[in-house]
Amino acid sequence: LLITFPAATQYFMWEKMRLPIGATFCVMTLHFGQWMNRVFNFYYWAWFPVSFTAPGLMIPSAIFLDVTLMMTGSYMFTALFGGMGWSLLFYPANWTWLAPFHLAYKHPSGPLMSIAD
Repeated sequence: LLITFPAATQYFMWEKMRLPIGATFCVMTLHFGQWMNRVFNFYYWAWFPVSFTAPGLMIPSAIFLDVTLMMTGSYMFTALFGGMGWSLLFYPANWTWLAPFHLAYKHPSGPLMSIAD
């Protein structure tokens, strides 16, 4: 579901302007809107820590999608290989901000677990 808006923006920018940056542009504006939502609604409105509400990082996936379109020039190959690369790059791109939740933590009741558990 994450790929629909970047793919539509990529199509428009490639067909009308011949710019292979549509997916990256769309993802950057989506991230800006998501961060503004988290800062104003979660932090300022509800006083919820912003570190617990980070959006999924889609920027490497969008760059891969744009590079695939630029290299092939074909929507078919972009849909096949770029879409596959989009999904394969999504989880590793989020490892950097998910890593602190997998550190060992000793609970007061005794067991050694991670925060993600």
